[in-house]
Amino acid sequence: MSRILDLSSNKLTGSIPMEVSNLMHLDFLDVSHNRLSGEIPRSLGSCTGLTTLYLSENSLQGTIPESLSSLRGIKDFDLSRNNLSGIIPSYLASFRFLLNLNLSFNDFDGALPVKGVFENISALSVTGNSRICGGIPSLRLPKCVPNHSKQGLSSRLKIIISAACGVVGLSFAILFVILYRSRKARGVKSTSGLTLGVSFLKLSYRDLLKATDGFSAANLIGVGSFGSVYKGILDQYEGRIVAVKVLNLQSARASKFFTAECETLRTIRHRNLIKLLTACSSIDFQGNDFEALVYDFMVNGNLEKWLHNSAQQGDNPTNPQKNLDLIQRVNIAIDRACALDYLHNQSHMPIVHCDLKPSNILLDGDMTACVGDFGLAMFLPVHESSSDEIKGSIGYTAPEYVMGCEVSTSGDVYSYGILLLEMLTGKRPTDDMFKDGLNLHSFVVNAVPEHVKEICDPLLLQNEEKNGGDRRQKFEECLISLARIGVACSAEMSRERKDMTNVVPELCLMRDVLMGTRMP
Repeated sequence: MSRILDLSSNKLTGSIPMEVSNLMHLDFLDVSHNRLSGEIPRSLGSCTGLTTLYLSENSLQGTIPESLSSLRGIKDFDLSRNNLSGIIPSYLASFRFLLNLNLSFNDFDGALPVKGVFENISALSVTGNSRICGGIPSLRLPKCVPNHSKQGLSSRLKIIISAACGVVGLSFAILFVILYRSRKARGVKSTSGLTLGVSFLKLSYRDLLKATDGFSAANLIGVGSFGSVYKGILDQYEGRIVAVKVLNLQSARASKFFTAECETLRTIRHRNLIKLLTACSSIDFQGNDFEALVYDFMVNGNLEKWLHNSAQQGDNPTNPQKNLDLIQRVNIAIDRACALDYLHNQSHMPIVHCDLKPSNILLDGDMTACVGDFGLAMFLPVHESSSDEIKGSIGYTAPEYVMGCEVSTSGDVYSYGILLLEMLTGKRPTDDMFKDGLNLHSFVVNAVPEHVKEICDPLLLQNEEKNGGDRRQKFEECLISLARIGVACSAEMSRERKDMTNVVPELCLMRDVLMGTRMP
């Protein structure tokens, strides 16, 4: 008798049949990525042998039935991306074998349990349920408002209270409109749209279509493996400028990217990490699935363009050549190091970015660097990871990943080191010159310390002649220090690499010496 039933990724319609109860010995049931509707059948609770149950990516409605409390041996339970509602059953907290519970992108409400699987943030996903509250503090959900008993109130009194609340609410609404028009008439901008916070930024497909002028080519600012990024203007939020990443759902990994990005960025906050404003999961006007992520717009683009597009920019007299001086490069290196130190050592659970490269380093108006693109990010410890899946981008991927080793924070350190050497030399790790055993790491090793200036980015050296003797010496010492840190971080053996906790103070000291605010 078969213990596995996999009907996923078809075009099944209708409801899940009640006869599913006949499959009492079933161990694995997957009907995800279909067009099933209706409620989860109560009879499913008879399949007490289930350890894996995937019902995601359908149109299921109603609540999670109480009968599923009999599935006490379940390990993986995925109900994400449906139209389920009601409270999240407390009996799920008593499932001691449950390792992964995904309830994201439904319409659940009420208090989230705090025991069992609900204590493990890496095993739980509740993203996209705007009406749930409570839970453990690290989930950062709103506090639940006590529902005080109203017993003893007469029906008449309830009607009077309701009417009074309605009148008061209407009065406030009228007052708000009057004040808003008055402020607008005086030329004063309302900031309410900007102070609502991430959890209140509600955007639909129609909103994003309008903000990007129909996702026009004129607003296209980048194309990646999983989708395209557009510049958008949100009229309903006081003309706020945003970056809208529209996922290419033809890519099998796009939905995984979408979920990983949401899961990671909803739990972290740091000045050097890109800020996710909201996520939109909907359908377009042709009935196709639509998924997009909305971020703050970074006016200075990404590091890739600053390091490698300078020549093309300089050819255009109306667009003067951009260049990063040494102080700016050190500051960007510090920003990146602070971001990784936070992810690895200071967040509630260690997070590995897995794809650190110049195009994922974004620069705001003050040239503050923010790490973005968390589609490959993973929480540690990693319970399951495919060893045949490349974890990163060619040239920046740690050598041990190519050998099938599990992800670790030292893999990010390697990528950081390569990126630091790229900023120093102006050469990509995939440059044609790197062959026959020569790579960016060994290229710098062979030059330090005597010949470090010979391998530096020419744009970095173009103003050095103007420096005096003492300043020139500090400049050269800084180049050598940068090279040594980059080499130490990109060591081939993971155990030989630096920890980001030590990199940050070294870089800060280097910057202070270079700027003359501290003695070496």
